[in-house]
Amino acid sequence: MLRDTLKYTPKPVNGKKSADFFLTGPTPTPEPLNPESLTWAVMLGRWVDFARSATVLPTEGKEGLLRSSVTDIITLQAVWFALAHLDELASDQRLLGLDRSQILIDQHAEALVSRFASDMPSAIAKLIDDAHEQMRRARGHG
Repeated sequence: MLRDTLKYTPKPVNGKKSADFFLTGPTPTPEPLNPESLTWAVMLGRWVDFARSATVLPTEGKEGLLRSSVTDIITLQAVWFALAHLDELASDQRLLGLDRSQILIDQHAEALVSRFASDMPSAIAKLIDDAHEQMRRARGHG
């Protein structure tokens, strides 16, 4: 738990700052969080850090492919997480959630597969597999 001053100083990468902000000042003691909010906050923080770090990647080459994939990667992670909590919804909303999730998984997995072709990083391939597996579990087939 942070109780002192939080200061973020961006480090230049390829001559560019990864972010143009500073957070300073005393950090108040946070209110207790429930596990669902904490899990979501941690995941959200990772996505924000990932998206922020990708802004300094080159626009060409393998790094350019990764930079172009940020939205797809984050979306697949978000869908995976949402599917894990699908049982918290009313039954009519669950059906809608399953349909929307399938569309998102198909759309973003296809974008990643076509972008990387045969040179897919193993972590991205695993993310796609994990999203499909989570969908099978959510539909009761896994």
